[in-house]
Amino acid sequence: MPEDKNLIGQILVRQGVITKAQLTEALTKQKTEKAKIGELLIRMGLVTQREITQALAAQAGINFVDLESLTISPALLESVPQAIAKKHNLIPIEKSNGRIVVASAEPLDFNTLDNLRFILNCEIDYVLAGREALQAALTRYYGTADESVDTLLSEFTDTMSDVKQSVAASAAQEDSDDAPIVRLVHLIITEAIKARASDIHVEPMKDRLRIRYRIDGVCHEMENPPKRLQGAIISRLKIMSGMDIAEKRKPQDGRIQLHVGNKDIDFRASALPGSHGASFVLRILDKESVKINLEELGFDAEDHTRFRRIIKRPNGIFLVTGPTGSGKTTTLYAALNALNRPDVKIITAEDPVEYNLAGINQVEVEAKIGRTFGIILRSILRQAPNIILVGEIRDRETAEIAIQAALTGHLVFSTLHTNDAPSAITRLIDMGVPSYLCASSIQAIMAQRLARVLCKECKTPHEPELSQLRAVSLKPEDVVGKQIYKAVGCKACSQTGFRGRMGIFELMEMNSALRDLAFHKAPVSDVRRQARASGMVTLQEDGARKILRGVTTIEEVTRITQREQEQRSAPLEDAASKV
Repeated sequence: MPEDKNLIGQILVRQGVITKAQLTEALTKQKTEKAKIGELLIRMGLVTQREITQALAAQAGINFVDLESLTISPALLESVPQAIAKKHNLIPIEKSNGRIVVASAEPLDFNTLDNLRFILNCEIDYVLAGREALQAALTRYYGTADESVDTLLSEFTDTMSDVKQSVAASAAQEDSDDAPIVRLVHLIITEAIKARASDIHVEPMKDRLRIRYRIDGVCHEMENPPKRLQGAIISRLKIMSGMDIAEKRKPQDGRIQLHVGNKDIDFRASALPGSHGASFVLRILDKESVKINLEELGFDAEDHTRFRRIIKRPNGIFLVTGPTGSGKTTTLYAALNALNRPDVKIITAEDPVEYNLAGINQVEVEAKIGRTFGIILRSILRQAPNIILVGEIRDRETAEIAIQAALTGHLVFSTLHTNDAPSAITRLIDMGVPSYLCASSIQAIMAQRLARVLCKECKTPHEPELSQLRAVSLKPEDVVGKQIYKAVGCKACSQTGFRGRMGIFELMEMNSALRDLAFHKAPVSDVRRQARASGMVTLQEDGARKILRGVTTIEEVTRITQREQEQRSAPLEDAASKV
């Protein structure tokens, strides 16, 4: 009877893992022990589990994957819930074009594949991985093995009598290098840094403790620790931040300094009491990320030239506007770095000081002791600086002092919370600043947002529909000879399709016409119309330029600019409805 070349034993022989004699010996034992041939060969010490899995892959005609060499993104892990991964003993490793590739230790049957397609609502492909490697990956990413984080931390709760009872006792317990809660918090922080996150959000919910990382401006939910560890995790974070862990009614702020990997990283911490416990946010302040040149911010060539010319003026105010997290501080720090010379004195007033800049005098606002922006600014003027940075103009006092500084020969940089550049003038006037001071002191106003940059490894050419082009004010003739791309996702970008961010800008340089409108308190629509006539490129138009350069996508520009477009058009629509 001819031998079946598709049997596991024959495959192992063909691969040179075992000899025919060893296979014959194993087959003889199998008659009495009634075990699978692979199990027998492993017990006999002739093969490893990895070699058996590779043979199974060859038998089934599917690929084998080395899980130890892969890094699986948090976003991809979210696509397959922990319960499903544990039940079917598999883990997702790749996602593209609406299909998920999962790794399993054994070939999946048709029923399992059909169930997965139904549950996950997408097509499923699978590859084989070693059993031990799979269990290690499940432990690392989902915590399903015996030595999972959850099991490890149960030791902490068993040995710790009462976290809330004594601050000193809890601090001593948690500061032990062997305390599992310390390892868990350290893991949360280090994984966030590896994932290039800008923020870590620890959010108590009714029935769970949610952990989210903000990566390239978008929140991604991580695997959640057990709800019962909520108090210990928050207490540990408060201790690290220098907060009072016994205070549960008032918001608290703090800072953490850690050496992670081969660099020192600062964290700005905030604890906010909520319905189900304190919401804790860590802002990751990587000192290396602020060492950025103006050329790297994402300016178009013309805007870059104008920006450099404006910041070299000897006096006046330069305002940067945008919501929280739009990169205003990074832009201003880049400007200060470009102007920082031994013959120039620069002083900043910030709340808080996020990054320490060499050669620049930085002062942190401390409202509790009366060190406000206004008081700091008055003192700064006595220091005879050339350039002043005011972290944010929040009230009339700060605005008026900044303007007076600009009118007395200082170059002043500051930020303001408005949606676009033209609205900043109206905002200052609403604060109570006289219009003639706004008209005479402001040199330029720049609005900005951060758009995610397409991953160079996986971006794919895309033919946009007419409706997509219209969403960013592009016409079909605008894209002739241009290549539009879409996000796909790969290992290099953790399956997101994007890696890093760059700014899109709306730079409004003041001229005589705009100063006249500001002096007469003209409506924002009139200021915007004149700014456009004077050469201002809007946020959406600058985003469209980056789409045509293949840097980002239509969807990304629409996501960050559509709201502003709707807010601008709403008053016109309301007025039309009244006619």
